[in-house]
Amino acid sequence: MDGELSGKVIFLTGGAQGIGRECALSYVRAGATVVIADLNLDAAQATVADDLRDAGLALQCDVADSASVHAAISQTLARYGRLDAIHNNAAISGPSKPLHETTGEQWDQLFAINLKSIYHTTLHGVDALKASRGCILSTASMVGVLGQENHAAYVATKGALIALTKAMALDYAPFGIRVNALSPAAVWTPLLRQWVQDQPNPVATEDFLNHIHALGFCPEGDVVADVAVFLLSARARFITGVTLPVSGGAELGYRRLGTS
Repeated sequence: MDGELSGKVIFLTGGAQGIGRECALSYVRAGATVVIADLNLDAAQATVADDLRDAGLALQCDVADSASVHAAISQTLARYGRLDAIHNNAAISGPSKPLHETTGEQWDQLFAINLKSIYHTTLHGVDALKASRGCILSTASMVGVLGQENHAAYVATKGALIALTKAMALDYAPFGIRVNALSPAAVWTPLLRQWVQDQPNPVATEDFLNHIHALGFCPEGDVVADVAVFLLSARARFITGVTLPVSGGAELGYRRLGTS
């Protein structure tokens, strides 16, 4: 993948940790400059300095706030003069509740961060993407297709994101802008590892996560990052409106029972 994103400027929300951080690392290895737009500025700065070797820019950005996103994209353009891709990765997953136990505030917060943020980045970044004939990529989730118990609002945001990706692909295709999403199943991130430790039986929970994928293990975030690089690269130049599973076959209904 070395060099296939050479010269590209990528605006990545929620890139300070987890899947976003892995994507940032892979983008830089592929030759891109990455702007990490994250609510946690300290974490974003540490990622740029320590992991990206300063091959990028860290900006504080609240993706739920239009003015904040506008400021971050304006700073990106002022610094680099171009924008080649927006990767909408920032998201929250809580609360872990069925719909009737979810408060109005919790519902609004999930939709503001997970979905309306895409409106904000597109509103303020689309002109620059038209100029570069760039890409929009969003991190969806397999739960947006399969559902998940006790996460009604989160599932709703990811299902809506998948539908939105198709609509945006049609709207922006005349400008040469490709719009895609990727859908992980379970992926080891710091937040997932902490969630496992918080469960009554962490060992059993980890074993469960390692067996929900047909391929028989729960991966690290680099498997998602490799797909992200592909979708933003020229190799995916005729792919748009797609939500690509990065799921190890978790959605197929079969489970690996053992090795032969």
